[in-house]
Amino acid sequence: LRTPLGVLAGGVSLAELSSSDRLPELDFELPLAGGDEPLAIRPVLSGLVPLWRRHCSTGVLSGYADELAALDPAPLRGYLTGSIDAVLRLRVDGTPTYLVVDYKTNRLGGYVEPLTAWHYRHEAMQTAMIEAHYPLQALLYGVALHRYLRWRQPGYDPDVHLGGSLYLFLRGMSGPGVVAADGSVPGVFAWRPPSALVVGASDLLAGTT
Repeated sequence: LRTPLGVLAGGVSLAELSSSDRLPELDFELPLAGGDEPLAIRPVLSGLVPLWRRHCSTGVLSGYADELAALDPAPLRGYLTGSIDAVLRLRVDGTPTYLVVDYKTNRLGGYVEPLTAWHYRHEAMQTAMIEAHYPLQALLYGVALHRYLRWRQPGYDPDVHLGGSLYLFLRGMSGPGVVAADGSVPGVFAWRPPSALVVGASDLLAGTT
């Protein structure tokens, strides 16, 4: 609870956030391509690949597009349901920004060795994220938050209010004072996808592109 959540969260910890700035278990149900009344457009999962390559061509998780391209190009129709572990609200110069939080209990070290903070360094967490397709989950959660904020946040602007995702690998979170030289925190994987990727994915899921 007292592990700093890194640069993306302004270095605060879960323990420092008031209950009014934490929304736990945000359930969502998103209609895909019209939901009960299907649209003529029939989007497929592989439609996310060019979006990813266009808007996330460099930086953290940029290489995930290749893994996404290897998935079955499943049709997107019906409804997508889920539950975000938590949404955090931070304030930067008085302006709120919101972060998706997902808790993970993955053991990234071997079962015959004791776990250390090193096992949950940034590179190891990024590999685990890609192998488990967590970037896709993070994007879908970002879409859900985007749609939620569109009708709940006055003056909503994706570039301002979408703060990104924090994947918290609980076994690696080591408390205050354990921070890498580059500012990353063991057990805390931070990713702020370009807002254009989130908005584009939302439009694809809705069948409007």
